[in-house]
Parts: sequence; structure tokens; C-alpha cells
Amino acid sequence: MNQKNKSANAVNKPTKASTPKREPADKKRAKVGSFTAKTQAKAGKQVPAHTKLKSSQPTKTLHPRNLHNNGYDFVALIAAFPKLTPFVKPNPYGNLSIDFADPQAVKMLNAGLLKLHYGVEHWDIPAGFLCPPIPGRADYIHYIADLLAVDSGNKTRLATGARIRALDIGTGANVIYPLLGIQSYGWDFVGSDVDPLSIDNAQQIFNANDKISNKFSARLQTNVQQVFSGIIQANERFDVTLCNPPFHASLAEASEGTTRKLKNLAANKAAKGTAKPVAKLSLKKSDSVLNFGGQKAELWCEGGEQAFLKLMINESRQFAAQCLWFTTLVSKKDNLKPAKRLLQQVQATEVKEIEMHQGNKITRVLAWTFLKPEQRIQWQKFRDA
Repeated sequence: MNQKNKSANAVNKPTKASTPKREPADKKRAKVGSFTAKTQAKAGKQVPAHTKLKSSQPTKTLHPRNLHNNGYDFVALIAAFPKLTPFVKPNPYGNLSIDFADPQAVKMLNAGLLKLHYGVEHWDIPAGFLCPPIPGRADYIHYIADLLAVDSGNKTRLATGARIRALDIGTGANVIYPLLGIQSYGWDFVGSDVDPLSIDNAQQIFNANDKISNKFSARLQTNVQQVFSGIIQANERFDVTLCNPPFHASLAEASEGTTRKLKNLAANKAAKGTAKPVAKLSLKKSDSVLNFGGQKAELWCEGGEQAFLKLMINESRQFAAQCLWFTTLVSKKDNLKPAKRLLQQVQATEVKEIEMHQGNKITRVLAWTFLKPEQRIQWQKFRDA
């Protein structure tokens, strides 16, 4: 039931997998260090008060506060994380890039991004586990920050700091959402997972980063038929829950999906003259597992995403008074309508759909609450007191 996205190792590139075209890489540098809660709040003083919470920026762009809107600055990344150096080389456009079909290259890129932009000194995942696309993961965090934003007079301020508690369902070995949420907004996180190896690695990552080690705790979910039960403790409150549900309904389906991604990467290379034509490639299911990480619970569950959403929504009703907002990614658009119907049946008081644009891909966040508007105001006042 680990809920990490099935776009395994292929990092979700905000524009291209390199610095912007026609711009020398050494003329565009990112700021080194973490994007702290203080700078986030400064950047987001005027957060729009969404009702439907659809993306207000033009299509094909990330959230306005997303640090990865201008692509990857490989010069700055190499300076911050020298281990990335052997994997970086010019692409056919003359810009620096990596081979996104190489899992080790993608892992080194992620480690470099986390160090350069978020101040995460130590990050690693075991072989075979999902290596998440950081730009897309960061978007989820930023839109959640908008969801939690507090009206203050004529302005809307971001909810930052340790008073905000978040629960990441299926945090995975990569524990990416807690890292981004803590370093971007200063929130405190609990991460749950059904895989003991994922839980151990997640905790090890935070133990290795002293400055944030006290802002995260990992909890093992011992019942794969439960989402919140066994994790949320009595009298415990969370401002928001996050989840990236397993996308596929079976291992065979997951393998076919990753094989398609490999073929698409190979086809793109062939079109650019950097690889042999895809027709000459022989891609086996074992190659999918080798090149794109992901354990069973990270990629698939019985019934796929729709079944998992049903389980999560039904169970969320039991914790209606303990969570301000429940949220989850919904990868398949067709799963939105049945999820919304179910939310109506369980009497959610408000449901929001958030669209996130990442290149040509649209990802949706479904958010719901059982608290009435006046109860949510009281929640915020009590929290901020």
C-alpha cells in the first residue's frame, strides 16, 4: 500500500531535462541552500483564495512558487553535489542534461536537487525503490500550502512552521513529501508505510540530517487494509493528509507501464539522434523493474487506484474531527467522478479539485473536509494561538 507515484525513476521535467534552450548553462544559476519557510511566506504573501483551487498559471507551468519552473541548472547542481558530475553531458541542443533512463543518474540528480534547493545534505534510497520526480512532488506541496492558507484581513498568508502537522500516507523509502514540506514551509510530518524497509530508510534519511531530524517520525502500517487506522493516534490532530496512491491494479499492468516509459525514452533519444531507433530495442518486463524502481506496494494494489481511493475515503470519515483536510493525488481522471460521488455519500462538507500542470501532463489533487467553515476557522485560531 505504499502510495508513491508510478512514474518511477523518470524525473518529471518541468520544461526540458536541461537548462532552457538557447541559454548558456553558466548564465542561469539557482540559489544554493534550502528554500526556507520564511522565504516561502515572503514569496507567497498574496496567495489566491481558491474556491475550486484550479491552477491559475498558464498551462505547461508548475506552481508559481515551485523552484523548478526554469528547468535544471546543472552547473549549480554539480557545484553543490559533485557526485552528479559523471552523469552530466551535453544533449543534442548543446545543453547539459542526464540520461533519464539511467536509474543511477536520476538518483544522483535527485540528491543534487535536494541539496541545492532544499538543504538536504544526505539522501539515498535502496536499489529497486521509487526515485520520485521532485518538480512534480514539490507542486503537490505548494498547492497544499495554498489550501491551508489563512485569510488575514485583506491578505492571505501561508500557514508555515511546526504548528502545521501533516501526515504522508505511503511515504516510501524516498520520503520526498516530508522533506519538501519541512524545508519549504517548516511543517512537521508523520510518514506511514506498509513496508518496513521503506520506514527504516525514511527514518535513516532524517537521522542523517540533524537540522530536521526532530520534524519527522515514521510509523509502520501493519494492516494493508487500513489507511488511517493504526496510524492516527487517539486525540491526535493533523492539518492535512497527503497520499500518492498505487496507480496499477497488478504487477503485470505496472510492468507494462514502465516498459512503455522505457520505449518512449528510447524513441525520444532516437528522434534526437542520440540512440538507435526504438524498433531495434528489445525491452523485457525485467528491464522495466531494473530501470524503473518500485516495490509492489509502491506501484500497485488489488483494484488499482480506484479501489484504494474508495478505501481511503470511507475510512477518512472515522477521523473527520482529527484532520482539517484530507488530500490525495488522482492520476486517472476517470476515477474522479466515483470518488466525488462517494465523498457525497460519506457527507464531506466541502470537496475541492486542484489541477497541477507539469509539461503536457495534468495531475489532479482531490481534497475534502468534514468540518464546516466555522469549525475550520476555530481550528485555525486554536492552532495559531
